[in-house]
Amino acid sequence: MSIWFKPDQSLEDMRSFATRTMNEYIGIHLTELGEDWLKATMPVDHRTVQAYGILHGGASAALAETIGSIASAMVIDRENFFCVGLEINANHIRSVRKGSVTGIARPIHLGGMTHVWDIRITDEEDRLICISRLTVAILKINR
Repeated sequence: MSIWFKPDQSLEDMRSFATRTMNEYIGIHLTELGEDWLKATMPVDHRTVQAYGILHGGASAALAETIGSIASAMVIDRENFFCVGLEINANHIRSVRKGSVTGIARPIHLGGMTHVWDIRITDEEDRLICISRLTVAILKINR
């Protein structure tokens, strides 16, 4: 059973939600949508590496927060609520120097006031690069 607020949610709907943001600048691209997960890729290039030429931990955290935040936004009624990141952690398991990485966000908890997402980031050989947990606050729009 789908977790998305609108059952006919599409990747295009999700992509349009994040235009003209940091996501575009660093090359995050939403690629797949499942019943209860969202997948995105990000290049490992001059925009996302640190001084040693490996993927910057902050870029991994940005990918994780992007996927989890967009997923949360697609779970809620955006006419009456909005969501913001409350806490993120990231355990960097392996480094990567080139290619791209892929993140998949799956919910751990979808409550009325918070969502918690598990985001796993892998390299092109499906090796685990980073494990992240994102907590998102669900806030009522005050009109």
